[in-house]
Order: sequence, then C-alpha cells, then structure tokens
Amino acid sequence: MVSQRVDDDGDYIDEDEANELFIDSGDVLAEVPDDGDHPMDEEDEEDEGADGLGDLRSSDNVEVKDNSVQHFPNHNGSVFAVSCHPTEPLAASGGEDDVGYIWDITDGEVFVKLTGHTDSVTSTAFSADGEMVATGGMDGRVRIWRRVGRENYRLWEFLTELQGPDEVMWIRWHPRGAVLLAGSNDTTVWLWQLPSGNTMQVFAGHTGAVQCGEFTPDGKRIVTACADGTLIFWDPRSPTPIFKLTPEDARFDTEGITSLAVNQSSTLAVVGGTTGSVRVVSLSKGEVVGALGGHSEGESIEAVQFVDLTGVGSGPGVVVTGGTDGKACIWDLSTMRLRATLDHQDSVTSLLAHPSPKSYLVVSGSADSTLRTWDARTGTLVKEHGGHHGPVLGAALGLEGSVVVSAGDDGACLVFTTEVADEL
Repeated sequence: MVSQRVDDDGDYIDEDEANELFIDSGDVLAEVPDDGDHPMDEEDEEDEGADGLGDLRSSDNVEVKDNSVQHFPNHNGSVFAVSCHPTEPLAASGGEDDVGYIWDITDGEVFVKLTGHTDSVTSTAFSADGEMVATGGMDGRVRIWRRVGRENYRLWEFLTELQGPDEVMWIRWHPRGAVLLAGSNDTTVWLWQLPSGNTMQVFAGHTGAVQCGEFTPDGKRIVTACADGTLIFWDPRSPTPIFKLTPEDARFDTEGITSLAVNQSSTLAVVGGTTGSVRVVSLSKGEVVGALGGHSEGESIEAVQFVDLTGVGSGPGVVVTGGTDGKACIWDLSTMRLRATLDHQDSVTSLLAHPSPKSYLVVSGSADSTLRTWDARTGTLVKEHGGHHGPVLGAALGLEGSVVVSAGDDGACLVFTTEVADEL
C-alpha cells in the first residue's frame, strides 16, 4: 500500500499526509470523423565515412551529411533508449549491452556507467528535478542512481534496485515528484516512492503486456494500455480502475495498443494500435470520442505526441501520430481533422514536442536512419538530421529543445541542433 505521497502541488511529503495525492481533472469535447490513408515507400541505406559515421542517403536518394555535433559510440550493440536531463547538458542512454551511461552531450565524456542489469536496458529516465535517473531492463530490474552533492552534475551514485516486473516495458517519473511508474510484460503496472524504494501500488487489471503508460500532465491520474487492446484509467491511490475500455466496448485494436499520449489539460488521451487505428478518449467521460483514420491499414502506430501550437496548453490540442507506414500525421482535435502529413522513408519510431516558446516544433525519428525537425503549424520541414547508419530507435530533447539526442540501432547516440543555424 501507499506509504508516502504528494500534496496538492505535487510535492512529496510525509506518509501521513499521503492522501492528498492526485485529484480529478476537467472536461472534453466530442466529434468523430475519419479520413483516408495511403502507404509510403521504404528506403534506408548509407555510405560509410571516415569515423564509421559518415554520409547517408535519405528520401529520394538525396545524400544527407552527418550533421551531428557530437557522437557517443560507447555502447556495444543497439541503443534502445536515451533521455536528457531537464536542465543540464547530460544524457542517459541504455542498450543491448546490458548497461547504461550518464554522459555529457557537449563532449561525450562518461560520468558514470550504469551497471547491474543482466539483460538489455530498454528504458532510461531522469526525474523531474534531475536529481535521480532510472534504468529499466528486460531482466525486470529498475535501478535508481542519484546525484552526489550539490556542486555539479558529474558525480552520481547507485541508490537502490526496484523489483517486481517480469520485464520492464517502459518507465515514467511523476511530472513533479519522486515517484516512478513502470509497465511490465506480465500485465502489471508498478508504482514506487523514491528515494525509499517503497512499493506504493501494484495495478493489476490488464490481461496483456502493458506496452505504454503515462501520468497525466497534472500528475493526478495514470493511463495505461496493453497488448490485448485494453486501456485503463487509474487513481494512484487505488488498485481499482476509474474506468476500463476494451476492444469490445471502445473500438480499440483487438491486436493491441502500442502508444498513447495525454493532452496538457489532462482531459484527453490519444491511443494508437497495431493495425493503424487511432482513437481519442475523453478521460472525464470514460469513452471514445474520436477516430482518426490517416494511417495505412495494418501499420502500427509507434508514437503519439501532443504539440502546443498556441503556447498556452489549453483546449483539446493538436496531436501527432507516427506509424510504420513512414508517416507522421498532425491532427487538430477541436475538429478531428488532419492538418498535415510528415513523410519519412521508413517507420516513424519517435516523436518529440519542443517546450515553449517554440512549442510548435516537433522532431520525428525514423527507421530510415534520420531525424527531422518540423514546424507543426504548417507541416514544413525545418531541418533534417543525418549521421546514423541504421534505424533511430529512440530520441530525447535536451537544453530546452535546442538539441535532440538520438539512440541508434548502429550502437551510437548522436547529438544534433534542432533548428537551422541562423535560428539558434
């Protein structure tokens, strides 16, 4: 059960005040139109350069130079995950070699090697205050490291290992507090309090691997979804769902939900499935209020990301969905209409939204070995980022969105500036 929680502002306090945790959020919209789909071609080859990280070809056989500003080639195998510190020039990466690293994105210096896993490290995440970093692995372990002292961010120490999941599918920190959420392939979802490592809650309501999950941005609720096509909305204080939607009653994919995101006002969730379907769910009503049909049928939706075009984060919002059809679709949720389509030559694997004041920028990562920065207001390509020699498996924004750090199947992490030089 829960031993420690947060107050109404999201700050973690003593156990006796725990029940002030996460409270209900607001209301929504309703509309449902659908629209067509057309598949994309695939292309994804490279030309080697001097460092093993040279030029490569992208869309329409146009050569894309290695325009990264930093390489981190320390992993021995595919890099599955990367995350950036909220304020400092640090990244945490994890990979097939069963280890993670905290490293400096300006010069590639390793600050600490994150050891202790016995299988691939598939998730990394910095806490909201940047004081801790978590790694999650296929071995079911979640390991926590914390910063030493107050002088700088170069010194880190191992804090604790959290156990419970069979295989960790993803990890998420609370948006304000020292609480960590993780989904497992054994149908469970785990919630821990840090730095104590106490288990706050084990959510058991899914019947398939829990493939995606998020805290709502207000920090008061949790949304999870699984491989059997079930979405569950939770109060962190209770093991009983607020509501549960299944393929039978919510028109979700019977083959599974693969990705989800929640809008800034914590009123809507957008979920993508294995067959190309996208559904909009009202979190206050507990029902599907929209179906978005822009991706190719039978192509999995691999990433969902809300984008704040107004800079104020209100209203239903604009969402971007990326799929294995090589498309990222930008949707206006106030009308449920497609605004623009962003094209890659292979699967879109990652979508990232910039923070204010340039919250209209979105970065896509792809199996075509490139990342691209777009203006989501118009669908215009701002900059293409090349340098990988294989699929981009993950990405994260750092330094207030001025850089993107990528995780590659080629064993390297690369650092790119996200905008053209005269805009920096």
